[in-house]
Amino acid sequence: MKKTQVLVIGLEPSLVDFGTMPDMNAEKVRSGLAADQARLAALGYEAELCLTDLGDTAADVVARKLSEKPFDCVVIGAGIRTLPAYFLLFERLINVVHRAAPQARICFNTKPSDTAEAVQRWA
Repeated sequence: MKKTQVLVIGLEPSLVDFGTMPDMNAEKVRSGLAADQARLAALGYEAELCLTDLGDTAADVVARKLSEKPFDCVVIGAGIRTLPAYFLLFERLINVVHRAAPQARICFNTKPSDTAEAVQRWA
């Protein structure tokens, strides 16, 4: 049986300024992403990470990743969606996903550790 293919898009944690998020840092984000990737695998999904820069090449990186194979579900991380500085990046990435993977369900997590719940809602 073919596993549901999931792409998780997020910002490269080492590039993020966590100054406004005292409870978060790059290490915690990486740990949360790895744990949720393992959790998704245990639930029967095949999840891949696509970490981007803060906007210079992000759209191209995501488009290239989406061209590698069909994804059933695309998660756009909270860091891209919820930080006002990345609003235009979020908008650009939504349009990249819409063009490159129109068959994919799009879902959103609220933190690095609840990606599996987001995927389960839609995939």
